[in-house]
Amino acid sequence: MAEPVAVYTGAVAEHLATRRSCGLFDFSFMGHFEVAGAGARASLERLQTRSLARLAPGRIAYTLLLREDGSVFIDATVWCLAADRYWLFTGRPSDFAHVAAAAPGNGVRLVDRTGEYAVLALQGPDSARVLARHLGAPPGVPYFGFRAATLADAEMTIGRIGYSGELGYELVVPAAAAGALWRRFAGDGIAECGFDAANSLRIESGYILFTHELARPADPFELGLERLVDFDGRDFAGCEALRARRWRAPDRRLVGLDGFARRDAGSLAGVPGAEVTSRAWSPVFGRELALGYAPGDGAAPGALVAAADSVVAQTCRLPFYDPGRALPRGAV
Repeated sequence: MAEPVAVYTGAVAEHLATRRSCGLFDFSFMGHFEVAGAGARASLERLQTRSLARLAPGRIAYTLLLREDGSVFIDATVWCLAADRYWLFTGRPSDFAHVAAAAPGNGVRLVDRTGEYAVLALQGPDSARVLARHLGAPPGVPYFGFRAATLADAEMTIGRIGYSGELGYELVVPAAAAGALWRRFAGDGIAECGFDAANSLRIESGYILFTHELARPADPFELGLERLVDFDGRDFAGCEALRARRWRAPDRRLVGLDGFARRDAGSLAGVPGAEVTSRAWSPVFGRELALGYAPGDGAAPGALVAAADSVVAQTCRLPFYDPGRALPRGAV
């Protein structure tokens, strides 16, 4: 979802700093919308794929917004501030039009908060210690949870989520306070990081980016995100289209691609083609890694696919880095 644009010390150094200690990212370009009122939850239930019945105040859900044909419009997070008040973060401010059209309802107030707040992200194994040093106490936030805090006289909301595959926090702060907070963390020796580092980190971690993996229509089954779809007793945008193919194996699947090598074009006869959606140099693995769609019968780990003219790769399970996704969930 995130796409910072600046480059500071260089993508490789920024990437490794995040993996080894802590990196500081600016995710303020995201769409930030508030859904409030007596009908807020019901409206959000229609808008996205997750049941919010058990989403308590102070908790966050990762979810998908679909088109009526079942393809993913955008991925998003829902933050429950209260039973009648939620924040919805998406990848683009322009997503507000889709949200407004898809989530009408009685007793609902929809407000575009984009630009009112900045989102600064601390990512990496030292991120909790960095925050504790500045807050004067441990962050005290569970994975996919959030709480209010004050830092340098700025009121903020600290959420424990991230896009790097590491322990990480996102700080939602008033826009006017963001510059001073950024300088405070950067002055503490924290690596300032931009889009190229965010991109290689998320590829290693197997996370989608809407401008790449969603550039052409794809449904949750093709993306391997069917776990984010709660069907039972729910009626949400795109649900009927998904139900119609719920038990049918998808024609293609999002996979990891590794081991890129050139081959003589004549030796590729019968090798299924793969559509590469994201590709980057991995500083951790020391080679190029990619995400892409492989045909359903060629998506098993270790399958050989044609990734481009005269280039082959092997399919891999995702994520490449931290296969059990234990690092973001670890106790702190």
